Amino acid sequence: MTTTDTFEIRNLILFYAVAFGFSWAFWIPEALFFAGILPASSFTDFLTSPDNPAAWGPMVAALLLTYKKGGLSGVRNLLARGVDRRFKPIWYAVIFLVMPLITFISLLAAMGLEGYVPVFEWIEFPIALIIAFIYILLLGGPLQEEFGWRGYALDRFQARFDALTSSLIVGLMWGLWHLPLFFMPTHTVYYNRPIWGLVISTIFLAVLFTWVYNNTNGSILAALLFHTVFNWSHYVFPVLQTDLGATAFLVLQFVAVVVVVLFWGYKRLVREKTPDTGGAVE
Repeated sequence: MTTTDTFEIRNLILFYAVAFGFSWAFWIPEALFFAGILPASSFTDFLTSPDNPAAWGPMVAALLLTYKKGGLSGVRNLLARGVDRRFKPIWYAVIFLVMPLITFISLLAAMGLEGYVPVFEWIEFPIALIIAFIYILLLGGPLQEEFGWRGYALDRFQARFDALTSSLIVGLMWGLWHLPLFFMPTHTVYYNRPIWGLVISTIFLAVLFTWVYNNTNGSILAALLFHTVFNWSHYVFPVLQTDLGATAFLVLQFVAVVVVVLFWGYKRLVREKTPDTGGAVE
């Protein structure tokens, strides 16, 4: 192992320590409050309010460690990748269609096989779809997380491992980061549900995120949009309220991962161009 490898591993360990430490420092007291262990106070009022900064842990970690190594110019370069649109337009179609399609098919499965009748909260106020998209992008996870998971961690894992292995590690840590949310009744998507379902989902998702990220030249903007569309899809098509729908969603994610790995290759998840041999027979 080279000195550079050792340095990056140390930085990755530090990144996760800061990301988890920052987030859990706010989430764990909130979980203790809901468990009746921590008494009500102005602090618990703050923790249970929208002002709780816990979700910003990955962003905080990425900015701190980037500044530690590259100073303000490094931070500017990292943030600039959040608006980097220099990738092929076809990837916008991938970003905006893949997850809604998977979610919609999963919902149809739940409706057809389980008799599930979804409630579309936006149906009487369609403008809510646009409002929800903007809110999710800025405050619903993508902005808080993607500069960390993809912008900082993924690049460093891929410097040492292939894209598939890197994705599995990032996805595992991404899922585990959510652990305190499973003890808070206000987070209905997670509360009293098995964490293994989320971890499996984030592992599958991480492969798809790496696929999008690597094919858009490491654009954090692409990751931000893909994350936003993923979360938004569950608002549009409420599939996770049913066990069969959630299972179908996991299965379809797995199918998508298999297709991506088979057709784009596990090493980089990018289709390599066939060398031009000029028609010569080797």
